[in-house]
Amino acid sequence: MDFDLSEDQRLLQDSLTKLLADKYKFEDRKRFMKSANGWSQEMWEAYTDLGLFGLPFAEEDGGYGAGPVEVMLMAEAMGGAITLEPWLATVVMGGGFIRHGASAAQRAAIVPEIGAGKLKLAFGYTEPQSRHDLHDVATTAKKDGAGWVLEGRKGVVLHGDVADQIVVTARIGGVRRDKSGIGVFLVPANARGVTRRGYPTTDGLRGAEITLDRVSLPAEALLGDAGNGLALVDRVVDETIAALAGEAVGAMDALHKLTLDYLRTRKQFGRPIGSFQSLQHRAAEMMVSLEEARSMAMLAAMLARESDATERRRQMSAVKVQIGRSGKFLGQSAIQLHGGIAMTKEYLGGHYFKRLTTIDTMFGDSDHHVTQLMAMGGLNQAA
Repeated sequence: MDFDLSEDQRLLQDSLTKLLADKYKFEDRKRFMKSANGWSQEMWEAYTDLGLFGLPFAEEDGGYGAGPVEVMLMAEAMGGAITLEPWLATVVMGGGFIRHGASAAQRAAIVPEIGAGKLKLAFGYTEPQSRHDLHDVATTAKKDGAGWVLEGRKGVVLHGDVADQIVVTARIGGVRRDKSGIGVFLVPANARGVTRRGYPTTDGLRGAEITLDRVSLPAEALLGDAGNGLALVDRVVDETIAALAGEAVGAMDALHKLTLDYLRTRKQFGRPIGSFQSLQHRAAEMMVSLEEARSMAMLAAMLARESDATERRRQMSAVKVQIGRSGKFLGQSAIQLHGGIAMTKEYLGGHYFKRLTTIDTMFGDSDHHVTQLMAMGGLNQAA
């Protein structure tokens, strides 16, 4: 299997990496966090100029027709700089529902707006009782003539405080934990009955609590098949896991390099601490863990479009397990090798670890996905 990047893929990777190296240093990131939105509008416009927001959308819809590998490369570069902008929520999560669930007319209207950086999306799926179960949906959607009325709550909605439209799951039929009877709806953030409370998250990004109080929506707000929305949700979540794996690898790689640099420069007993064999062993173990995660991120990118939903879910659970474990090991090792400085807000290392920890918890942590794999009969059940 050929893992070499094409010329266009290398150009994308190099262009974004150079932009972030120039404009997204640690001091810049801290300044962006203090802004009104908690991220940089200037960088958002720079991403737009590079064409990043139109990447995964079909050319006939106004995009560039790129695939999961290009999204992985973008995510890896973003992870290396632990960017704050809502690109994941808009392009991968919300954009995934537009690509797979919207009508041709909706895509023609929405995709150019996303590509131009004018439309931001978010995905509201978590509820107070749901934890990691995507099918645990208490929010309701009831027919009202040709349209729908939504009622419920969504929590920890990534960048839900700035989204122009929010994709939400709501129960059309059945009881709370049924896997059938779930609909997916596109809700304008300014619709009557929608209230949002935004806040910073542990990793420096933004989240929101969203309340839907008898929100009236037209019939076309429903994305995909009525009552069979869970298959659409699973597909978009699997693609998001693939992107998160790339982002995590970018963060791990940057954290590993940061740690190696510290080992070369920090002196104890008259020589660099990196000269001590035990610390060299730990740095080597960090490298092994990083490469294991990188391999799984590549696997995720290759399988993001797998048509067999059961096999795709199985493999993505395996990806989440390895990414979560590698991120935890690299983060803890970096903190230990740096000592007390890594625990401070003023040092970059701790911020990487916070983001890696958050990535682990998104859509189920490594322990959750081990349980999922066991329930599916293990990783090699298909064989």
